[in-house]
Amino acid sequence: MKLVDSSGWIEYLSDGALADEYARHLTPLDELVTATVVLYEVYRWVKRERSEEDALTVAAQIQRTRIVPLTPPIAFAAGDLSLAHGLAMADAVVYATAIHEGAELVTSDADFAELPEVAYLPRP
Repeated sequence: MKLVDSSGWIEYLSDGALADEYARHLTPLDELVTATVVLYEVYRWVKRERSEEDALTVAAQIQRTRIVPLTPPIAFAAGDLSLAHGLAMADAVVYATAIHEGAELVTSDADFAELPEVAYLPRP
């Protein structure tokens, strides 16, 4: 099980330098979990950069993964992880969601680079 964070989806959707690498992590969709905050961040980015129609299309694709809502246990874990690792709120929620679901977090966000259970893909 994997959780690709917003940076990964955006890298893939923008055909960035790591798009092919992320493509390998984004399939099959039914083996992915997605934190609701990732759905929010990607939808917002696509709508701002492209169009609402494109944002809705991408959101529909992401919703083919298993969407994990922010529950009290994940929120409490996110608070603890934020304090322990100095993570911003959204990052802490994403990381807590991955841990809660037993998923490897796949990301290019340097804030996660040294954390356990993270596949960090640095941008060239």
